[in-house]
Amino acid sequence: MQNTIRNFTIIAHIDHGKSTLADRMLEVTKTIEKRKMKAQVLDSMELERERGITIKMQPVKMRWRASLGSGPEYTLNLIDTPGHIDFSYEVSRALRAVEGALLLVDATQGIQAQTITVLEMARAAGLSIIPAVTKIDMPNARTEEVKQNVAALLEIDPNTILEVSGKTGQGVSELLSEMVSRVPPPRSSFQEEALRGSGRALIFDFEYSTHRGVILYVRVTDGEFKKGDSLMFIAAKKTFQAIEVGVFTPEKETAGALSSGNIGYIVTGIKQPNIASVGDTVTYARNPLPPIAGYTVPVPVVWASVYPESQDDFTSLKGALERLKLSDSSLSFEEESSGTLGRGFRLGLLGMLHLEIITERLRREFQLELVVTSPTITYKIIFAKEKESMVYSPSLFPDDGAYEEAFEPWVRARIITPSEYVSAMMPILHDHEATLETSESFLGDRVSFEIKMPLRELMRNFFDEIKSASSGFASLSYTIEELRKADVARLDILVADEVVSAFSQVVAHRRVEEEARKSVEKLHAILPRQLFVVKIQARALGRIIASETLSAMRKDVTGYLYGGDITRKMKLLEKQKRGKKKMKSRGKVNIPHDVFLKMLKR
Repeated sequence: MQNTIRNFTIIAHIDHGKSTLADRMLEVTKTIEKRKMKAQVLDSMELERERGITIKMQPVKMRWRASLGSGPEYTLNLIDTPGHIDFSYEVSRALRAVEGALLLVDATQGIQAQTITVLEMARAAGLSIIPAVTKIDMPNARTEEVKQNVAALLEIDPNTILEVSGKTGQGVSELLSEMVSRVPPPRSSFQEEALRGSGRALIFDFEYSTHRGVILYVRVTDGEFKKGDSLMFIAAKKTFQAIEVGVFTPEKETAGALSSGNIGYIVTGIKQPNIASVGDTVTYARNPLPPIAGYTVPVPVVWASVYPESQDDFTSLKGALERLKLSDSSLSFEEESSGTLGRGFRLGLLGMLHLEIITERLRREFQLELVVTSPTITYKIIFAKEKESMVYSPSLFPDDGAYEEAFEPWVRARIITPSEYVSAMMPILHDHEATLETSESFLGDRVSFEIKMPLRELMRNFFDEIKSASSGFASLSYTIEELRKADVARLDILVADEVVSAFSQVVAHRRVEEEARKSVEKLHAILPRQLFVVKIQARALGRIIASETLSAMRKDVTGYLYGGDITRKMKLLEKQKRGKKKMKSRGKVNIPHDVFLKMLKR
């Protein structure tokens, strides 16, 4: 019965208590026995538990009687979503699979930048929005003030805003009852006669099992699916037989059928990559229905190269990335090679945290030792005669004067901060080439302002700096905007007259000398001395900008002499000098991997 189904998601700023509230919901609905409860039940990944953040969205089915035993039993399908801006793609996918969104606002922090961003996404998806203030049990909670602010933002009556505590469970039962009354039930797009012997479902996520192949996470929009049904992917045009269907409780639980309006999983048995895709539609092979409007393909905004420390692990790294790709559709990668580091892969990612999570998973889950290059962005290069090229790697960025123009992506960012910290932020905005678009007083004691800035500068510790300047109170959200002309240059680091491509950077013209000096001094401090003199140089704009000389290790060749003519010592020293000169002309510097790691760690 679709009338007793409610599909909803929880959206909020990072660390506003989504996963904790989801735990209490599972407890109140008795989806999980109290003795089996643990913190962050829906965060199954080790990294999620360790960092206290949600990385992957997770669906779960709950049962609830709104009238405490006397009313009808409702099926509540919840999708817990990440809060960090890097994983907003996960949020957008969850919003397409539900009818309602529970907007959580922390009673101690109030409305933050990401609160507004996810609210705009939910409104664009046409969802019913149920606002709630959480963490009301905290001593520093400003519950009434925050409710007034949320009411002003949504233009609603403050009395309709719910109060809950994910820690104590206060207000959770009332919240579930409100979800039943405020979230509309799902509706089918077809009449029952048209659905006989057919159905369709939207794929909003999937995972890979070594034994059972690809497991689809689906929202059934029409008809129903059972074990043994002959199904097909509309976009991939690949048929398969459903090995198993079921629901999330939150563990996978086999079900007789997945009916219209429900959220669950389908085991396909397919073990080939690049067949299942997020946003594709599953339908019956013998009586297919038209596709459901899917998602836009996520566009990488940050690129970084990863190389195995030992080239013997290259095949293992490739296999590990293919496995991660099956559980993270926003990850992209392509093979590349470096004269210094050997063969590796160029990763396309959604942000700096995404890069950190992927590399950490490669190390933990696949026991790979990696060298990770400095993250960079995509540049559009215009050459003579209007020839264009997209550059993803600093080492491939053309030399100064070899191109007409370069373009780089910009971002529109929203910053919300207490008003007393605004003056401290202005120098940071100037240093990162940001332009102030709008500024307004926000909810009394805070200021909200929109800025535009190069994505390149956003990656240069911008978020850390505004957090530091505001004593941790500022919040940031951003969206990628258009390409703009870039005033940048490639900075190369040369060791013994050879360019080390892993150390190449694309930096702003105004910061070339500063970055060159920093990089040369840092490498000079950590590179082990060689048997010959080594020059470390930074080159940009067609010239050497900074240089340091690493003195050679020198053996005391005269130590065993105990007297005699001074010319004996001079002959030995001259012989050593000739040897060093010969070695310098022929020798190559072998840079240890720990030097790469120290240099690339910003």
